[in-house]
Amino acid sequence: MAVLTIDNLSKSFGGIKAVSNINMMIDKGDVVGLIGPNGAGKTTFFNLLTGMYTPTSGKISFEDLHLNNLKPYKITDYGIARTFQNIRLFKNMTVIENVTLGFHKNIKYGLLASFFKLPSFYKEEKRVYSEALELLKKFNLDHKKDELAKNLPYGEQRRLEIVRALASNPSLLLLDEPAAGMNPNETRELMELIRWIKKNYELTIILIEHDMSLVMNICDKISVLDYGTLIAEGKPEVVRNNPRVIEAYLGRNAAC
Repeated sequence: MAVLTIDNLSKSFGGIKAVSNINMMIDKGDVVGLIGPNGAGKTTFFNLLTGMYTPTSGKISFEDLHLNNLKPYKITDYGIARTFQNIRLFKNMTVIENVTLGFHKNIKYGLLASFFKLPSFYKEEKRVYSEALELLKKFNLDHKKDELAKNLPYGEQRRLEIVRALASNPSLLLLDEPAAGMNPNETRELMELIRWIKKNYELTIILIEHDMSLVMNICDKISVLDYGTLIAEGKPEVVRNNPRVIEAYLGRNAAC
């Protein structure tokens, strides 16, 4: 069953088409790799899915919702969360403060309770803190809950950003180059982490990644962009041998 359907999606910046007439269906529960050379339109595609950009044309459907003109916070409310190519943690806040912010859409007290510090405010704050701590435990970050995010090693900052995204209780998780800057050991740990997240959270995951060993090992399907156009889709073993994909990465002679 398709959880995300993309119909003729395009985005232009002036005369430049960053994304051009993309059609795509993402099935519920799949891990889908979105790959392509630098400048292929991958992050622009994520920005369209999350409301940071408005499509020039086309339609984005998530489950039964039409997303085109929704604000990013509404799209998060409907169950889409993401991480970023460049880590966007609140670096001068603690680890657990970063995660509690991810629970914002599930907070049940109102403005008056917050302003006057009513009992319902403290009760809800205690619940959110407890759930954030439990989430950190699952990712082996609870022992660093009071450290500033900026003081974590790079791999743990990446993991924290994923934890914060999961705090919003998404059904679709978008990971933008999660292995960027990681060493081989950290990449292997990330691979196992993504497998664990898929199994335990019953998520659909789309990830942008340049590390082909990671993509080929964990993805059910791969979609390939080149100059904003979808040039190939399919299982990893099929995409790996596609001449158009080889040409996009290595040049025409390599594909011959």
